[in-house]
Amino acid sequence: MQLQGKKTIVTGAATGIGAVTARMFAQEGAGVVVADINEDAGQRTVEEIRQGGGEAHFVRTDVTKEGDVEALVKNGAETLGGLDVLFNNAGAQRSGPITEFEQEQWDLLMTVNPRSCFFGVKHAVPLLRQAGGGSIINMASLAAVKGGAGLTAYSASKGAIVAFTKALAPELAPYKIRVNAVCPGWIDTPFNQPAIDFMGGREEQDRIVKQIVPMGRQGTPEEIAPIVVYLASDGSSYMTGQALVVDGGVY
Repeated sequence: MQLQGKKTIVTGAATGIGAVTARMFAQEGAGVVVADINEDAGQRTVEEIRQGGGEAHFVRTDVTKEGDVEALVKNGAETLGGLDVLFNNAGAQRSGPITEFEQEQWDLLMTVNPRSCFFGVKHAVPLLRQAGGGSIINMASLAAVKGGAGLTAYSASKGAIVAFTKALAPELAPYKIRVNAVCPGWIDTPFNQPAIDFMGGREEQDRIVKQIVPMGRQGTPEEIAPIVVYLASDGSSYMTGQALVVDGGVY
């Protein structure tokens, strides 16, 4: 019960890493607000948590809209009775050669990825200060620290999150608010479908992954969620400003 009594918000928690992390937060004793634009899948995550005896609530949220994120944080804190942890997990992925990349795709990545983190932090920090401190975890990517062909825009958007995290950590440290990022490598989740398509399909992706990943396989959301739990817990109380790479040895 590493998160016993913690009040947490997880964005992008309807599927993939977000959903698994939300369930693990609850298993570790936290109350969880599940936020996502996908209402049906988000409600399923909530029901799964409740069936396991945990506390969970769903708030439909479009993280590209500041008003939505402000309402999420306010309503989430009111429902839980405060806020201790914000996991900015919601994100978008697009791949392609830079010469063929459309401005609307670039803008989508910049809006969904770093800007949503900004919105979440902006509105969560006052509540975390009221609580006497807390933890902010931003979802970045291996692409933030190691580029790759076809990933220029995605790398730029996730690299911005790492830079944001490293700058925010010393700014919030006096308030006992820790800020860290997680940088997963290849994780087997539908989130990566645009990259899979760019690589020529699942078979070709599997072949490439076996070549470039020393552990010879993709990771799973269940292998990322415990890292987020650690960063949310008091066990990481002396860690801030870090970007933890979890990638099977690529970096």
